[in-house]
Amino acid sequence: MTGGLPALLRGRTLVAVVAIAFGVALGYAVETINGAAVGALETGLATLSGNADLEVQGPRAGFDERLYPQLAAVDGVAAASPVVEVDATIRGRDGTLTLAGVDVFRAASITPSLVGSGADRLDLLRPDAVFPSSSALRWLDAGIGDTIVVTSLPNPFTLRVAGRADGATRYAAMDIAAVQDAFALNGRLTRVDLRLVPGADARVVEQRIQALLPPGVAVARPQSRLDAATRLSRSYRVNLNVLALVALFTGSMLVFATQTLSIARRRPQFALLRTLGITRLRLVTLVVGEAAFVGAAASIIGIAAGHALAWVALGAFGPDLGAGFFRGQPLSIPFAPGPIVAFGLLGVASAVIGSALPAREAGRASPAAALRAGDADIAAPVAAAPGGLMIVAGILATLLPPVDELPLFGYAAIALIVVGGILVLPSVAAAALRRVAAPHAVPARLALAFMRASPGRVGATLAAMVSSVSLMVAMAIMVTSFRESLGDWLDVMLPADLYVRAAADGAFTKDERDRLSRIDGLARSEFARATTIRLDASLPRVTLLARDVDAERMATRLASVGDVRLPAAGAPPAAWISEPVADALKLRAGDALTLPLGGRNVGFSVAGLWRDYARPQGAIVVDRRSYAAQTGDDSVNEASLWLAAGARAADVSAAIVRTAGGAGRVLVATPRELRRLSLAAFDRTFAVTYALEVAAVVIGLAGLSAALVAQTLARSREFGMLRHVGMTRAQLGTMLAVEGATLAALGVAWGFVLGFGIGIILIEVVNRQSFHWGMQLHVPWLALAGLAAALVSLAALTARIGARQATSMAAVRAVRDDA
Repeated sequence: MTGGLPALLRGRTLVAVVAIAFGVALGYAVETINGAAVGALETGLATLSGNADLEVQGPRAGFDERLYPQLAAVDGVAAASPVVEVDATIRGRDGTLTLAGVDVFRAASITPSLVGSGADRLDLLRPDAVFPSSSALRWLDAGIGDTIVVTSLPNPFTLRVAGRADGATRYAAMDIAAVQDAFALNGRLTRVDLRLVPGADARVVEQRIQALLPPGVAVARPQSRLDAATRLSRSYRVNLNVLALVALFTGSMLVFATQTLSIARRRPQFALLRTLGITRLRLVTLVVGEAAFVGAAASIIGIAAGHALAWVALGAFGPDLGAGFFRGQPLSIPFAPGPIVAFGLLGVASAVIGSALPAREAGRASPAAALRAGDADIAAPVAAAPGGLMIVAGILATLLPPVDELPLFGYAAIALIVVGGILVLPSVAAAALRRVAAPHAVPARLALAFMRASPGRVGATLAAMVSSVSLMVAMAIMVTSFRESLGDWLDVMLPADLYVRAAADGAFTKDERDRLSRIDGLARSEFARATTIRLDASLPRVTLLARDVDAERMATRLASVGDVRLPAAGAPPAAWISEPVADALKLRAGDALTLPLGGRNVGFSVAGLWRDYARPQGAIVVDRRSYAAQTGDDSVNEASLWLAAGARAADVSAAIVRTAGGAGRVLVATPRELRRLSLAAFDRTFAVTYALEVAAVVIGLAGLSAALVAQTLARSREFGMLRHVGMTRAQLGTMLAVEGATLAALGVAWGFVLGFGIGIILIEVVNRQSFHWGMQLHVPWLALAGLAAALVSLAALTARIGARQATSMAAVRAVRDDA
């Protein structure tokens, strides 16, 4: 029996190692994958930007090319290179290929990677020649001399692979005039790259250029594109890293519980060491050193596991872990000393922090009292007041604004509430146990008496469980709320029977739109033009949806949020803005909004706000007729179609594809297909979160089980005395089962309380400040009830198993060491 408790403590230590290693692995993997993705993106942008010091960028539809000679003549500009970038679909390939049209004579000095190389230099000027990068050639599965067919235009056309371009990013270079002609962009540019005169002040030149630019066109440094791309993924990345820190915290709580029970058992040995001259400081150092060793071992395991996890995640979810932020060539995992050191130190720190209080109690114990035989309990629990203050501080922290668009105070609130909740746990447990009526059965009465007499041990036993259960409950509430809200949003946003979208950067002309609307089997059709515009040079592009608008019915056609205020007669036309746009521009219904359309600032009235889960950068809906009047662009690239009675969706879809010019030109889907794809994308995005929830449950169960068994074995003398006074083994088993079930019920109940509060913070603070998404609260009551029942049942079963081991020793042997 003497080896039973040490073995259980070793088992509990192993659980703590696993928890810390999991947190280290998750954090290191997320950081490593993102670093690789951002590094590849930076390399790709550097390839496309070349030696440019500044870039002039406009809306996705481009801007007037007459601006180009004015930019080239600005004082301080040494060279200027016009660029037209479009995305095209290629026959036989999924996804799109970026075609970069350049003036080879201008691009050679600024962006040489966009100037292809081939056997015949005149191919650089031929309209049918294309120069894919090495990554694009692999994606196309093509070689020099092969042909590819662009299908995203009304009339598909064939390009000849005349050579290759430098760089690993997936793109292909062409003559600028060829791209303009093929994609109906004559007189339009999407970018102008600028190289400055050596010694020129970039800020001064930037100001001169900005003064020339029309609304919606901005000048920026090439780095800004990388910043915009990484900014979109930053909140998602930070949230995953915070979840990794929560896993580390759970491991820290397991270390706390392990050290607490271990110190309680070894208190006589520590007292003997004190009487032999060991100082309190050295004793505390010994305990903390044990924990640091545990943390170091866990960190080593976690770093190795994190590297493996990064490889697996890249293959399963891609460089964005399923979130859809990055695309492009396959990535390699680099050796990154910074993240290794950072997360390794975090692993050690979490273990050391978990051992701080037990080490303090070991150093403060009186040697004379500790040397007495008997079951040693831990010292008196920490007062509840500090924990209560931390909870109050956490609640107040939720009222603070984000820092650089990150919900840092929201994360701090979660940490304060979890730690505060654990600190007040003994007092909460004591108060709850006092309200429980004393049962008549002797085993249950003894179990209740023991728990009432040792609130500190109750707190140590349940600390890890409460932290893991609260995490699991909070994440379950947040993910369920988000998924259910997404489903409700799709129901509102997908009222039609069929949805049509032009592939890549394609569009339907007025004639094509008319032919689509006259297809047999259609009862009604609505069309839209989706493009992007730049509201502010410091903000990413937002999506502009110019659609057929019935202002009176828009509240039912959009997932409206708050009041709707339609503009009065004679006022600027109505616009509906999504939550990210409203937050970025501090706008509400009834406010004035200025949009850059057709190179001019056009006034609109904000009629209402709406929820949009598809475009995190923000979206604005305006009437298509107003958009066409301001821009002269009457083309569309999206359509919502309602079927006539008796019409079959498959037949109409086939007719749409034929009318639009083939499957490579148009995408057709039913609401059910779009819903399935959207929810599948959601599940991919939250796959890591699901894994963390499962890990939290497993860690919580394992931690509670190990704590109950270790605590049972530590009380062998108590059980021996009870056997002496006539208590049977069956009664002891019942007593321990009651204790286990009661402790689990307390831990689950308090974990649910904390988890519910944290879930509200995740929904109303963290997600809103990170992504500007609102959502409705949905609690998975059935799943949480099943989890609670499983935890309580397992705790009772574990306690009974521990009782068999603890009562297997003869009663005389169990108490022979008692004085």
